[in-house]
Amino acid sequence: MSSETHRVDVGELTLHVEIDGHGSPLLMLHGFTGSGRSLTELAADLMNDHRVIRVDLVGHGHSDAPRELAPYRMERCVSHLLELLDQLDLERAHLLGYSMGGRTALQLAARAPHRVTSGLLIGASAGFRTAAERTERIRRDEALAHRIEHDGLEAFVDHWMALPLFASQASLGAAALARQRAQRLENSPHGLANSLRGMGAGAQAPLHDALECIDTPLLLLAGSLDEKFLAIASDLAPKLPRGHTACIEGAGHAVHLERPAEVSSLARKFFAEADRAPTTPRGRTGGMTWHP
Repeated sequence: MSSETHRVDVGELTLHVEIDGHGSPLLMLHGFTGSGRSLTELAADLMNDHRVIRVDLVGHGHSDAPRELAPYRMERCVSHLLELLDQLDLERAHLLGYSMGGRTALQLAARAPHRVTSGLLIGASAGFRTAAERTERIRRDEALAHRIEHDGLEAFVDHWMALPLFASQASLGAAALARQRAQRLENSPHGLANSLRGMGAGAQAPLHDALECIDTPLLLLAGSLDEKFLAIASDLAPKLPRGHTACIEGAGHAVHLERPAEVSSLARKFFAEADRAPTTPRGRTGGMTWHP
């Protein structure tokens, strides 16, 4: 896939961006340890219908990885993405975010719903409701950040890919897993550590009280094997005025890697529906299972 590659200055840092295809704009946001390159297969399936914009989030891929922590804060990351849309002369865009990218997409939709046509969020959450939960997650993420800095990137990537959360990816085969590992090893060690500290699920501001104000079509997708995030999707969707859920059978957390054709089919249909009437309210539909 031949992409336009850009270095976009968003104020305090520069983001690496790859753009493909034509049609309504679609901003794709990867998960932790990923990059725009980790979304290549999905982007290839969507570029005939959309102008697909894959961005390496701060500290990941070929984007800047500052040493200071402040640029990694979730609210700053959202500001980077809004500035990116401005730099690309885009009034609004669809969002597709996975895991950390899904949390970021939800934060963007909460802060600037008028910039979001619709969103497909894979394995995403709204953060933690209680201070105790946030404190525990911050403790765990700090331990992971310490592990990256002291054990090195290669050891951490091997640890990360062996987590039970990703066990179902074994079905992809050795070659696909090797490509994933190589992509993860392109990241900056201090960039990943700061990402955990700045925009981890415990560090971010929780969004539960703001969900009812996000009047944007959002589809929360999870694999049937990812019971935790399937439950989170079922909990969040009824609180979103235009929230829907979808489940892909036999897939785990990284649904887009395990079932890319099914995810791209869902995405095309969901985005096309939003494109037909992007600004017309259709009443409260939150909590419904979405059927194309």
